[in-house]
Amino acid sequence: MNKRNFIKALGLSGLVLAKPSLPALAAGTTEKPQSMEKIGVQHRVWINPDPKEKAADLAKRYATYRKAGITDLFFEADSEVHFRAAKAAGIKAHRWMWTMNRGEKELLASHPEWYAVNRKGESCSNHPPYVDYYRWLCPSKPEVINYLKSQVEQALSKNYVDGIHLDYVRFCDVILPVNLWSKYGIDQSRELPEYDFCYCNDCRSAYKTAYGKDPLEIEHPDQSPSWRKFRYDRITNVVKNLAQVAQQHKKPISAAVFPTPEIAKRIVRQDWTNWPLNAVMPMIYHGFYRENITWIGDAVAEGVKTLHGAFPLYAGLFLPDFNNNYNDLREAVKLAIDNGAAGVSIFGDMTPEVLRVLGESV
Repeated sequence: MNKRNFIKALGLSGLVLAKPSLPALAAGTTEKPQSMEKIGVQHRVWINPDPKEKAADLAKRYATYRKAGITDLFFEADSEVHFRAAKAAGIKAHRWMWTMNRGEKELLASHPEWYAVNRKGESCSNHPPYVDYYRWLCPSKPEVINYLKSQVEQALSKNYVDGIHLDYVRFCDVILPVNLWSKYGIDQSRELPEYDFCYCNDCRSAYKTAYGKDPLEIEHPDQSPSWRKFRYDRITNVVKNLAQVAQQHKKPISAAVFPTPEIAKRIVRQDWTNWPLNAVMPMIYHGFYRENITWIGDAVAEGVKTLHGAFPLYAGLFLPDFNNNYNDLREAVKLAIDNGAAGVSIFGDMTPEVLRVLGESV
């Protein structure tokens, strides 16, 4: 599956995700990460590996990555040749996994009841929002959690996999980044019921048990703090369960998340500062939000402040937003680090110029 068709539809290349080799805590422990003075600046890259590439070519490429301060790679597919080539170059190799957005044909056919339902009563299994591959699982179902745990277990059982990296670990976007509104002909200045999830029987029943009311009976459910918190907690519970699997394997768990704690909670019900992670990569894609690079520093500062040192933050940068302006990229990396990021995570083509900019910061 090609992960980023949604973004490519805008004429952009891909999305990003990357993570460090963490000298930080194992998931579930209370030990604090080492200080940045001890760790030094580290960078990460999100990669969709080409299984046809040769090990000798990969060895040369990943050696140049390591020289540029890249210590961790997130691979969107399981390619042993890529993983081992990265490891041989001194880089940690993580399996980048789609979490709640799972559109495999076999899964859709065998378990349509596992999928999230919007406020109009439509299931993602047969009414995907926005694009065809948006097929969101419901986090309230124990069967879904067990299925995802089995996926993490399979990945981390392989000796060449150094960690798990979660993506799409959230609800469907109830509101898209503003730069996408015109593409889809949608005005999302308010929450629309067809994009508001999940109102399946399991979610409604669990919420009613906790708060005494069916969310469909709330006059303005988008304005209900308890209904929002309920959904934050549902995703957090998924992450906690997956973190337990990572802890059992003594391997780190990280996640690609929305750019700031406030944005993440507001538009995808994602409370990432309260997750038991080893590192987080907020996708601070300034072009998506019609912001300039100064906002990258603001977003990093907000995330770092809210985390209170729980685990390191690596600022996700979307290279197409820089339009090959390497001075802007250099400034963005500096802004991220100056505001408390442990490094950056890159999505896009890793050209010699990009590697040069990254290498200057370590």
